[in-house]
Amino acid sequence: MSRRGLVSLTTRRSVRRKGGELATAATRRLEDRHDWYATLSARERSWVGMVAQAGIANFIDWLNGTGPADTRTIFGAAPWELTRTISLAQTLELARTVVEVVEERVEDLARPGDVTDLRVAVLRYSSEIAFGAALVYAQAAEQRGAWDARLESLIIDAVMRGEVDESIRTRAAALGWDSVANIVVLVGNSPHSPEGDDPAGAVSAVHRVAQRHNFPVLAGVQGARLVAVIGEATDPRTRVRDLAECFADGDLVHGPLVEDLAQGAVSAHAAVAGHLAAHGWPGRPRPVAADDLMAERAVAGDTLARAALIETVAAVLAEHPSLLETARTHLDSPGLEATARALYVHVNTVRYRLGRVTDIIGYDLTNPHEAFTVRVALTLGSIVEDSSKVIG
Repeated sequence: MSRRGLVSLTTRRSVRRKGGELATAATRRLEDRHDWYATLSARERSWVGMVAQAGIANFIDWLNGTGPADTRTIFGAAPWELTRTISLAQTLELARTVVEVVEERVEDLARPGDVTDLRVAVLRYSSEIAFGAALVYAQAAEQRGAWDARLESLIIDAVMRGEVDESIRTRAAALGWDSVANIVVLVGNSPHSPEGDDPAGAVSAVHRVAQRHNFPVLAGVQGARLVAVIGEATDPRTRVRDLAECFADGDLVHGPLVEDLAQGAVSAHAAVAGHLAAHGWPGRPRPVAADDLMAERAVAGDTLARAALIETVAAVLAEHPSLLETARTHLDSPGLEATARALYVHVNTVRYRLGRVTDIIGYDLTNPHEAFTVRVALTLGSIVEDSSKVIG
């Protein structure tokens, strides 16, 4: 039997005639009963009110057999952003409130013989709307997920290109990154193959790990590389190790810590350059900091690494002639004793001077890889100096 057959035309007309009163009562009930409603902005409350009114109108249409219990009609009264503002549980409370208002007025709305039938109709409508609300949220989540993925990809591209302007910051804010600081960019091999695997799986894996460890992250696949922009990474090594499982085998390189997304390109450039040059250090760890690959990056042609080595190593040692001489001599000698003989000083003097070198430039010349880095820096410094003399 149809709904129209269960409830008389007289009762259905009564419900339609009092639709405005029911909608007003439903909105008032929301204000009185639900604390979350009071926390909404005026615009958001107006959206909820529109949904409540649309719910009453849809119930009337459903009761009269002129339309289904249509959640698209009800929630179409408000922008889909409403699903970001109130939860599914709150939406179900909203639906129950609308139904309660109708149910409480059944005896006033229905003629005596229709009271039971109208109550049954209200309960049927309630169950259909509850199921429909869950479907609306599922669809909204899917749409939001696709939109967020596009935003995320756009932001990753902007960070990698060094083009984080106000529009990108606004888009990042939509993903909750308006106040995220302490940024580190991590670059490694993507676990998906170029033959057509969906890169969304790699990105989702990064998000799941970040959620588990409670830190913000943006991720994207660029060609064969997987890139992660990590926020609140005051301890970069820990955060990078947390995400290492999301990357395929191969080098995993993170850039230096920077203040915010606007400076993210600095970390991104270092990470990409380090990833390209990492093979130059056979004993490299995984993961490895791009700053620990300065020499390899410089040899591979990274102009920023070259400039940094000249400024932080060659230029600094040039201000300490005895230390520069000791460093050069030690790099060309097979050990401390040989360095001491070449300089005509005691071996303890060599140890002291090498300790001072470590203090002022941060590299230990007794460590083979760090010694190589200093050698590259001094070589670059000499080339620049000789070029300046020729030009001069």
